Amino acid sequence: MLITSDLGGSSRASHALGRALRSLLAVALTAYFVPLLAPLVTFGTLAQTLPGTINTQIASLISAVTALFLYRRVTIYPGTRAFGFILPAFSTTFGLAAAILLFSREDYSGAMLLTGYIASVGVTFLLGYFGQRAAPRRMYYVPAGNIGIVTDASEIEWVRLDSPTVPSDPNVSIVADLRTTHSPEWERMLAQAAIAGIPVYHTKQLRESLTGRVQIEHLSENSFGSLLPALGYRGIKRTIDIGASIVLLPILILPLLGVALMVRLSSPGPILFRQRRMGYRGIPFDVLKFRTMVQHDHGNDDNAVRQSAITQDSDDRITRIGRFLRRTRIDELPQIINILRGEMSWIGPRPEAVPLSAWYESELPFYAYRHIVRPGITGWAQVNQGHVAGLDDVLVKLHYDFYYIKFFSSWLDLLIALRTVGIVLTGFGAK
Repeated sequence: MLITSDLGGSSRASHALGRALRSLLAVALTAYFVPLLAPLVTFGTLAQTLPGTINTQIASLISAVTALFLYRRVTIYPGTRAFGFILPAFSTTFGLAAAILLFSREDYSGAMLLTGYIASVGVTFLLGYFGQRAAPRRMYYVPAGNIGIVTDASEIEWVRLDSPTVPSDPNVSIVADLRTTHSPEWERMLAQAAIAGIPVYHTKQLRESLTGRVQIEHLSENSFGSLLPALGYRGIKRTIDIGASIVLLPILILPLLGVALMVRLSSPGPILFRQRRMGYRGIPFDVLKFRTMVQHDHGNDDNAVRQSAITQDSDDRITRIGRFLRRTRIDELPQIINILRGEMSWIGPRPEAVPLSAWYESELPFYAYRHIVRPGITGWAQVNQGHVAGLDDVLVKLHYDFYYIKFFSSWLDLLIALRTVGIVLTGFGAK
């Protein structure tokens, strides 16, 4: 059996290598030759003598190949979320190439580079789409330890392994909780499968990839240490927050004044809604929003204050203009002031009202850990889960926040920004 598995593993490895090389060749040829369509349309010629043609072709080729490599690196585990990393990867490498060409004063064609970017992204999406359709949606799991992934990832056909025998399925993938203690027979089977080139996934990593959520179970686990956010990116992110706010504020000032007038006319009460929320490193701050609800005075009733902080679906307190502002997230734009103050970021876990935060912290283990990064106007939980109210849903939201903290990076921020645009257009996830 072991010899048969080795032969099957060699065949799988060769097939995977061949598929990777074909993808690389397709993207490289697209990035190098398709940009020539730009001078064809503009000048009616494919001549290589046009200024900057070769420079642009080479830049497009290097950018596309680098982006494809980065994309493959961050999508080691299966999961439909892999598609979300295509645009961030290609946007970053092509943007960097354009900046280098611009500041080095080398001749290049912006139209050609844009054509190469669009074509490369399109080809990568098509390759990923057809590759995903051809990929098996069946996985075999070892019934020991933490196997919650079976219920969390319902899009996968899960097959229980009843004996420590490598399945004969040519597309077999095995999932096991590698932290639990398995019998020698099961350990031997997993080792044989790995040696034969069969993918053996640890439930924790695969669960994160398929669901986009991270769970913390014990402070002593090594995975907790890996949840410390990237310190180098934190400074860059703060610079981006300030720069984007300074650029956007003059552009948005007139539209925001118009929104302020509509809020004033919609119902009695102040234009801006101020609420004490738990912020970065557990320091409370006053968040600013356009008021979208009718105003109520709850006095000193702590329970009423906590309940009022939870916005229910179809909440009758929301004004007519408030529903539009919440759906489009325009009500959040005054938080640019919070960003400039250093209290918030454009992207991060959403800050909760102080009474709610205190309640969640008393009920949910490690809830306070989400305060290790600045809260944001939009975040990973918002683009995946949408509005939540119940405690069980808040726990799921917390796992999304942990995922964001663990993979804290420019890639994930760009992905969230792109998906936020879709949310604004569709209304899903708006609060």
